[in-house]
Amino acid sequence: MIADFRAFLLKANAVALAIGVIIGAAIGSVVSALVADLVMPLISVVLPSGSWREAKIVLSRGFDPTGKPTENAILYGHFLGTTIDFLLIMLIVYLLMKALVREAAPPPTKACPECLEALPIEARRCRACTAAV
Repeated sequence: MIADFRAFLLKANAVALAIGVIIGAAIGSVVSALVADLVMPLISVVLPSGSWREAKIVLSRGFDPTGKPTENAILYGHFLGTTIDFLLIMLIVYLLMKALVREAAPPPTKACPECLEALPIEARRCRACTAAV
């Protein structure tokens, strides 16, 4: 059973997937900290009022059974802040991925003069029509 499980892990790339999830979580926390600690304070300076995340429209006020005051409100400041956080995190993740992940260049090819089949540069004979190239 242990051998089967080990074969499954190696065959299904489960270990690589687990490592990817762990690295993704670590990068996510770094990007979230970057947005919360560096970017959002700069945005707060530009926006009016330092407590814009607490902006709300109060629909009703009342008291709960224990006598504590309650209010029913639309928390549009919190929603706006969360939306801005999300957009900034997505932008930073996109920029990081563009910088770190480079697309591999396709291998150089040449075309067969007879059938126009794409062939590796080193080929001396076409694999489709067997013409010499």
